[in-house]
Formats: sequence, structure tokens, C-alpha cells
Amino acid sequence: MDFSSYKYIVVEGPIGVGKTSLARRLAENLSAQTLLEVPEENPFLEKFYRDSARYALPAQMFFLFQRMNLLRDLTQTDLFKQPVVADFLLDKDPLFAALTLGDDELKLYRQMYDHVRPQAPKPDLVIYLQAEPEVLIERLKKRGLTMEIGISEPYLHRLCESYSRFFYHYDAAPLLIVNAENLNPIARDDDFNLLLKRIRDMRGKREFFKLGE
Repeated sequence: MDFSSYKYIVVEGPIGVGKTSLARRLAENLSAQTLLEVPEENPFLEKFYRDSARYALPAQMFFLFQRMNLLRDLTQTDLFKQPVVADFLLDKDPLFAALTLGDDELKLYRQMYDHVRPQAPKPDLVIYLQAEPEVLIERLKKRGLTMEIGISEPYLHRLCESYSRFFYHYDAAPLLIVNAENLNPIARDDDFNLLLKRIRDMRGKREFFKLGE
């Protein structure tokens, strides 16, 4: 499929998998604008990684409103006059809520999410980057961000499982599932070009890509 048909591309995946870096490179290649989360603006995130029970709801609500504000700003301009590449999918937002919130908090979150969700546009393509938790743990250690020090291995395992379940059932937009364990489209131009070719060659609504296959 020609890239000109993709006006709104979303790159998704668990923390450490490289979604934001890939979104930036895709946007540069396609002369697109980026729509990126700003996790460092969330005042509850570092606290959440240290004490998830206490700070899960404010961290979750902050991200929900941040994401909606980004999408609102986008739709209030000339909608997708220029292609857009984002590093978040609003449909996935409840994944974190179900993983971290108690019953009463989850009910409150769902009321707010159901209120704002209809405003979100549907992507033309979703790229889901997946990797084993052990790979993500090593990448986070190398990244060495203070905010991420408190992320536990059990949390990453649960997060990866939740992503897998979510995208197993996802059918709202064309989906390319990419195994990102050995693929490095940021540091290696050949890998990036292979990924671009795989996107162009997509024919079905749900396809898989793994380097070497």
C-alpha cells in the first residue's frame, strides 16, 4: 500500500520497546508531524513506579487527559492535512487502568474514558512493537532514566501480557505486529528500510513481521 494513504499512523508497545524513537523516524521519513506523549510532564509517574496502589489513579487520569488534549489539538487544526505519526493509541488506554486500578477507581476511570473516547480519530495503520519482558528490562537498565528505576520486573511481565491480549483482539484499524527484539530500525538503516518495505507490502488488515522471516 502506498504511504500516501496513511494519514494517521500509530506506533504502540510497552515501555522500552522503542515506539517513540520509531514514531519520530517514521515522521521524519514521511514528512509527517508527530503526536507524542510527554511522560516527564506527569507528576505522578515516578511516584506510581514506587507505590502503584497509591498513585495509579492520578497517573492514569493525567495520561488520559494529556492524550485527549493532544488529539483535540490535532483535530482542531485542519484534520490530517499533513500526515501524523503518534506514539500512543487511545483505545489501549484502559489496558493500564485494568492492570493497576482497584474496582472503584476503575469504575471512575471508565466513566471518564467513555465520555472522551468518541472524540478520538481512528488510525489508518497501527504498528505494534513487541518484545519479551527480559529484553525490555535490559533496555530500561541501559537507558538509565531516574523516572524508570522503580519499574519492577513483575509489572513489566504483566504489562507485556496485557499488551499481547489487547492486540490479539484488536481489529479497529489495520495492524502490523512487529517483533522488535532483533530489529533496530533506529540505529540500523537496513532494518528501517526493511520495515518500510513491509509496511508498503501490507495487503491484509492484520500482518506480522519478524526480522529474518
